[in-house]
Amino acid sequence: MLSNQEQLRYSRQIMLDKVGNEGQVALRNAKVLILGVGGLGNPASLYLAAAGVGTLYIADGDNIELSNLPRQILFSEDNINENKADAAAEKLQQQFPDVTVEAVDEMLDKELCDYYLPQVDLVLDCSDNIQTRYLINQACVEHKVPLIVGAATGFDGQQLTVDPRDETSACYHCLFPASEKAPANNCQTIGIIGPVLAMIAGMQSLQAIKLLTGNPVQINQLNLLDGLANKWQQFTMKKQINCPVCNSNSH
Repeated sequence: MLSNQEQLRYSRQIMLDKVGNEGQVALRNAKVLILGVGGLGNPASLYLAAAGVGTLYIADGDNIELSNLPRQILFSEDNINENKADAAAEKLQQQFPDVTVEAVDEMLDKELCDYYLPQVDLVLDCSDNIQTRYLINQACVEHKVPLIVGAATGFDGQQLTVDPRDETSACYHCLFPASEKAPANNCQTIGIIGPVLAMIAGMQSLQAIKLLTGNPVQINQLNLLDGLANKWQQFTMKKQINCPVCNSNSH
């Protein structure tokens, strides 16, 4: 049951047929891990907390720098040199007291993945390096936890949803096999414009809310944003038969 306060706070969401009271309760009961509290993790964590997701684990081992501020909208100059996860958790907890926010102030490794993934309903990959992407993709496949991947550089962004509970779902490794030259570009090497991150993080948050409220989410679909041309493109992916991560025949 929702309290009167919750009914009022989330009234605009509850009035949607595809959310309703049941969906709002599902959001309140949900636990989500956000990996990376940078340009994507900032808006994504705000949107999920604001939507009423009950528990957020936010993980990042980096500290805040001056160059982060144009796009990492939770932080101010007062936060420079603080850990990103700690600073974000404090701000989110202050703004959304009903939400439980736990900071994981170190880089996720396999041990931490094995600890947190059995506790959560889904993971948002908001990281900015390929090794972390491979790690969380493999861990989510192993633990059968849905994974919502976002990435952005320059004026471009991409979003992909992986659902290992569905045997037909391709994974991140299917899209970018580790044996090939992995895409090494990130914000530090080629730059980024803030609103592109907000759009990709918004897409990640929307997929998360749909998934948590039992609405259909498109798997095997890579969404590409061209921010300069104001265009979205969708590409259909296939689970790779020889994928060493997600194909059961390869285990």
